[in-house]
Amino acid sequence: MISKLLKAARKIVFKFGSSTLSDREGRIDTAFLAEFARQCADFIKNGKQLIIVSSGAQTAGLSAMGKWARKKDIHYRQALCAVGQVMLMKEWECAFEPLSLNVAQILLTQDDFGNSQRTLNMRNTLFTLVDEGVIPIINENDTVSVEEIKIGDNDTLAAQSAILWSADLLVLFSDIDGVYTKNPQKNTDAELIPQVTDIDELRKKISMDGISAFGTGGIETKINAAALVKPYGISSIITRGKPASLEALLNGSVNGTVFTA
Repeated sequence: MISKLLKAARKIVFKFGSSTLSDREGRIDTAFLAEFARQCADFIKNGKQLIIVSSGAQTAGLSAMGKWARKKDIHYRQALCAVGQVMLMKEWECAFEPLSLNVAQILLTQDDFGNSQRTLNMRNTLFTLVDEGVIPIINENDTVSVEEIKIGDNDTLAAQSAILWSADLLVLFSDIDGVYTKNPQKNTDAELIPQVTDIDELRKKISMDGISAFGTGGIETKINAAALVKPYGISSIITRGKPASLEALLNGSVNGTVFTA
């Protein structure tokens, strides 16, 4: 099913969490970005259009401003993201540059999705960039986000972006293979659920005990993202970001959970 969806989709949104983009030392995994970019280039050559929703600004910021690591003040956290966003985009740019592909940075808040004029501007920009062969890299604008205008997690941001762009498919890369009946890191009898057609029924059947073992945003936010795009005819895939690849997804050699629209 995963292979079938990827092959059929023309417009795909890929979402990466910080855990997927980081190496063992907690820095941005440049080798992973480079390999993913290479496979993206192959997708584009085959007529597909891509948007990336990328976390990692805070992770990248800590690489440069380690002395702020223990500061919890919101102003420091936002400043850390401001530093890190530059570094994050630099790494994405370096990954795609050898392939003669340009990237563009788009930083958004919930306010942007709630304003009809901004929404139209965002949509027009996305269509223009992608039609011209530029890959948009979307992230939440943490530097200006406060509780009132905060999206909160990039799973939701990816879903909103997919709807805005009229995508065919949303792929949420995580640190587990997909949705399990229980937390697989705490329960050896947890079973992977390969396909979901009824999200309400899914919520009744699974146990979501905690978020850290289910990725930064939590498995619940990923399920919510799938539920958000489903009414728009957009299918979703939750799968492991590493060491899975686009090629592995295409040939059906990796596990995942498919939410059919």
